[in-house]
Amino acid sequence: MSKLEDKVNEILGIESKEPKETKEFKPLVPRREDKQKADIDNDYDYSRENYYNLIERGQEAIQGILDVAKEGQHPRAYEVALAGIKNVADTVDKLQDLQGKLKSLKDVPKTANQNIKNALFVGSTAELQKMLKNDEDIKSKNITPEKDDTKDK
Repeated sequence: MSKLEDKVNEILGIESKEPKETKEFKPLVPRREDKQKADIDNDYDYSRENYYNLIERGQEAIQGILDVAKEGQHPRAYEVALAGIKNVADTVDKLQDLQGKLKSLKDVPKTANQNIKNALFVGSTAELQKMLKNDEDIKSKNITPEKDDTKDK
């Protein structure tokens, strides 16, 4: 505080307060990374913990808002409480979707090795003919020579 503020506080009989220290923001759910797990699993665990934390905080906030709404009997307070309930419900849905997303990410390598049933060529007709001609040339070079039937007779 400045000298002027100190003098004014002294004249008015106000005790000067120490300035509050600013604290660094620390996330409620710290990011922990397990080197033995894949990034997908680490991200899943972190997201899951954050969703749980959001749901718990939302439930606490809803309870407080409902207490205020009951005391004041104001329609806007109930509207805010219902919006909070909807937000918590949406977060629960996101937590459920997270399970499905993880499953689909882990199933991709298993489905990638399956045979291709319908292939699509994207190009011009001339390019397709060149490709087919080159394929025929390769096949004709790899054919084994025919047996000579005249030697057997």
